[in-house]
Amino acid sequence: MIRQLPLPFPHAPDFDRAAFLEAPSNAEALAWLDRPASWPQHRLALWGEAGSGKSHLLHRWARRHGARLLHGPSLALTPEPPTGPLAVDDADLAGERPLLHLLNAAAEAGYPLVFAGRAAPARWAVALPDLASRLRATLAVKILPAEEALLRGLLTALFADRQLPVAEPVQDFLLLHLPRDPAALREAAARLDRLALAAGGRITRPLAAMVVAEIAKQDDEADNDLVIHEDFAWPTVAASQDGPAFL
Repeated sequence: MIRQLPLPFPHAPDFDRAAFLEAPSNAEALAWLDRPASWPQHRLALWGEAGSGKSHLLHRWARRHGARLLHGPSLALTPEPPTGPLAVDDADLAGERPLLHLLNAAAEAGYPLVFAGRAAPARWAVALPDLASRLRATLAVKILPAEEALLRGLLTALFADRQLPVAEPVQDFLLLHLPRDPAALREAAARLDRLALAAGGRITRPLAAMVVAEIAKQDDEADNDLVIHEDFAWPTVAASQDGPAFL
């Protein structure tokens, strides 16, 4: 039997085409994104675990408000003067001075700016006092862990986006055995896509079980490499019914 080799073409999510899945876990973020005039200092930060939908929300907001979408690690040291609203993805990976210049420029021009990272901005380890001060003063909203219905809808959407027919019992198996976070579902969909293409067949439960085992092994290896410093205490950012509170 001839084994088909998968071509090394990366799959990029189409944020313009895919519908964002609204759920209680992202309801607060959606509510604040709809009222930029209420943001203190015209800034809003979204934070949450990898794969929680931050990038999709930024693309959606940028499209609706005609904003320029930037990537944190690619920010120039001397950014172009803003001419409208701004959105910055992976802002926690940006250089400190480029990010500070961008925050200052947007504030001086009076344009709204929304940025995203994996932790609350007040918890970012930054050396520049001015940047730390601006991050602490930024309204920060957490995207909460995804609910069962959201995870199921996301997995279905991931397979549809890749045009992969996957039987419902196989999807049930994946949801039962994979880590309950969107990043794990995205990784599983990508691996199953490659395996199905290489094998030239459909996605079966044994194939799904193989991917589940691979991801579990990968997570175990990552845990073994993790070093936890228990003597460091982060400041706390809490959210309430009246909005985020800075503690």
